Amino acid sequence: MDRTDIVLATLVAYGAAMLALGIWAARRTHSTDDFFLAGRQLGPGLAALSASASSSSAWTLLGVSGAAYLWGFKAVWIFPATVGGFIVNWLWVAPRLKRIAQANGALTLTEVLIAGHPDVWARRIARSAALIILVSFMFYVSAQLQGAGLAFSASLDIDARTAVIVGAVTVLAYTLLGGFWAASATDALQGLFMGATAIFLPAFALYLAGGWGPVWMSLTDTAAGGGMLLTGEESLLVGAFFVLGTLGIGLGYPGQPHVVNRFMALESDRALARARTMALVWAVVVYGGMLLLGWAARQLALGTVDDSEQILLDFALEFLPTVLGAVAVTAVLSAVVSTADSQLLVAGSAVSHDWGLRAGGGGRTMSIAASRVAVGVLTVLALVLALGVPESIFSRVLFAWHAIGAAFGPPLIVMLLGRKVSSLATFLAINAGFAGTVILHWFPDAPGDVLERVVPFVLSFAIVLAGMRRSGRA
Repeated sequence: MDRTDIVLATLVAYGAAMLALGIWAARRTHSTDDFFLAGRQLGPGLAALSASASSSSAWTLLGVSGAAYLWGFKAVWIFPATVGGFIVNWLWVAPRLKRIAQANGALTLTEVLIAGHPDVWARRIARSAALIILVSFMFYVSAQLQGAGLAFSASLDIDARTAVIVGAVTVLAYTLLGGFWAASATDALQGLFMGATAIFLPAFALYLAGGWGPVWMSLTDTAAGGGMLLTGEESLLVGAFFVLGTLGIGLGYPGQPHVVNRFMALESDRALARARTMALVWAVVVYGGMLLLGWAARQLALGTVDDSEQILLDFALEFLPTVLGAVAVTAVLSAVVSTADSQLLVAGSAVSHDWGLRAGGGGRTMSIAASRVAVGVLTVLALVLALGVPESIFSRVLFAWHAIGAAFGPPLIVMLLGRKVSSLATFLAINAGFAGTVILHWFPDAPGDVLERVVPFVLSFAIVLAGMRRSGRA
């Protein structure tokens, strides 16, 4: 068998495993609670791995390794930004959100945010949230389709546009199996794939590069000709903006509905404690591993700056035995699917559940068929965007990430602090955070994209604080 046959066989076997898990999960889905939150019976392993995988996406395997290759040592700031986001989510957000969601019977993050608001405002907030989710996830899913396209194109020698379409069909077919059980079970397996890849590939790349010493020398030599080692900038002020903007990636973590819904689905506080440890270890291994892979690839002089987001695939297919290279390609597809299925499921819930919500939770709930239609429409729109407006995976994911994080993060954080925010302030904060990210995305990039990543979040938070009044502690 040649390389193409082996890669194809691996992908088919992987798809069969996902289908089997989907069928298993479908048999456990009997109610709305099951469909949206796995009946709040998610165990620690499923919660930790599925939340981690769905928050990471193709951006982690392709984007972070590509950024490390392209930027050099200054990409190190991605590590505290991402791992710090994991820490805040699992240590602070998770226990509070789990308690509030269970007390309110909330099935979605939107339902948590509208609790206690008058019906007229609750509907306005819920519908704004649904639209923001749909628009943001269109960009997010398009980045996943680009990641799938890269994996298929690099490994199967097919045209890139055809590869993106194949990736879209693959993701859609799998997601339409439906249900939170299916997404969580398959995401957990995909998280294991990503974790194993993040251990083996960087270790092997470091070995081929001659160890950490030569890699470090290549990083310091590059920095010596282009600015400070930690920022790549000659100006201290510009360097500070770069660091602040990169650390701003962590601000988006609390507001991601496709991630924090895992906290709402956990079966017990004991499960949360065990899941927390697993998730934090996973984050350290995966983000640290992808940075190391990109740096080692620089020492190996692998690839070019123009295709930095293909570094992982180039390395796997050039240096690994064919079977292991096929497994690495499958890991990339795992990263794609683990995020896309969760986002598409949340988008479906935004249409079928959130759109008609009232403060008391008595909103109209449309059929699962309506969710599947929403999933299909969003996939088509994301496909059009991926094909018609190509952009780097790194940039596109972070735009969507910050648009959602700036919209939902500040109201949620203040709620979890035990404060009540006025309906008007909640509505304005959600929309200002989203609109601010969209507007600043069209401005020329500042160092570290500090404007887009920090200013909308701060604006949304300021509006929330202005509309805050004392309530009981969360």
